[in-house]
Amino acid sequence: MRGLCLERKRKAKPNKVKKKTTSNIIYTNIINMNNVTLVLQDGTTFHGQSFGYESPVAGEVVFNTAMTGYPESLTDPSYAGQIMVLTYPLVGNYGVPPFTFEENNIPTFMESDKIHASAIVVGDYCENYSHWNAEESLSEWLKREHIPGITGIDTRELTKVLREHGVMMGKILFADQPDNIPDAEYEGVNFVDKVSCKEIIRYNALNVDADAKTPTVVLVDCGVKANIIRCLINRGVNVIRVPWNYDFNTLEFDGLFLANGPGDPDMCVDAVNNIKRFIETEDRKEEAVIRPIMGICMGNQLLSKAAGATIYKLKYGHRSHNQPVRMVDTNTCFITSQNHGYAVDSTTLSQDWEPLFVNMNDGSNEGIRHKHHPWFSAQFHPEACSGPVDTEFLFDKFVALLHK
Repeated sequence: MRGLCLERKRKAKPNKVKKKTTSNIIYTNIINMNNVTLVLQDGTTFHGQSFGYESPVAGEVVFNTAMTGYPESLTDPSYAGQIMVLTYPLVGNYGVPPFTFEENNIPTFMESDKIHASAIVVGDYCENYSHWNAEESLSEWLKREHIPGITGIDTRELTKVLREHGVMMGKILFADQPDNIPDAEYEGVNFVDKVSCKEIIRYNALNVDADAKTPTVVLVDCGVKANIIRCLINRGVNVIRVPWNYDFNTLEFDGLFLANGPGDPDMCVDAVNNIKRFIETEDRKEEAVIRPIMGICMGNQLLSKAAGATIYKLKYGHRSHNQPVRMVDTNTCFITSQNHGYAVDSTTLSQDWEPLFVNMNDGSNEGIRHKHHPWFSAQFHPEACSGPVDTEFLFDKFVALLHK
């Protein structure tokens, strides 16, 4: 640090550095990469090179405008069945963190125990990563988990196509496997059933107040992200994680949490029926003993369906770190992390329910609440990971309701 600000009279001469080719420094050398083609449902094609696992795959092609967070996004179960297009041009420069687990067997740096996206499409893939916590390159990780990756595609042009026509199915085809053409399926597939836990999992509360009761929450796992569980147990809450179609009404608990998940919420009939039974039971109680409900993302949609609302599919969804939402009846706005392709039709909510948040870009619903009972939800992700944590206070609100 000495001498940094003392010598002001003399201008330092810039160091002369021998110029090197960018292929040796930053960008992946595309020599030895196989040619690959992304074919959209409408016949539009994009040509690039493979940097991941080399096997044809099909899925719903969606775009994400976040600048960072590819490890978290790839391991988010809500991306199951989808080909993820990242609009930020340079991807891979900070590598991939280790797959370590913390107390309660929760992944430290990922949102689940594996990659759930079907494939990833980027503009420029950076093979030479640099980060204090990086353990391997994005390419190495994709190959290890058998996930294709494409680089060299104009992802912003691809995004324009998706914005104009809406998300559509797509196939990734390899030049050296011309006869290997996968089938594309997304509509009508229950992806929640594919990613949800198959048995009950319990998580012990951390940071417990010795002088207060430790509340227990049932978490309906539609594809829950790790940081949602972390946000609950770090606030002194025991969590009982149950499969999406499990009848939790037979359990003893203090509050209900409805988690995020992939695909069409209309496929989750069992979950909606279980929520309805819970609501009907609680509605007959005195206000002081009614157990609270909180939902996130698909949890917002399932709670809304239980409240009588209908769901519709967005043209190209909300997948980013900068979605502005406003709390209804206020001028308070928040910047939120989002990942969903469906939305609640607020006009179809029953008379006891009302919108809680609204999207400032397209006016779509971003959350609901009951007019009298402690039940609310958010379409966005207050736990972020990755993205802004402006709305993490919603967990505090939920936990406060548990202690009432």
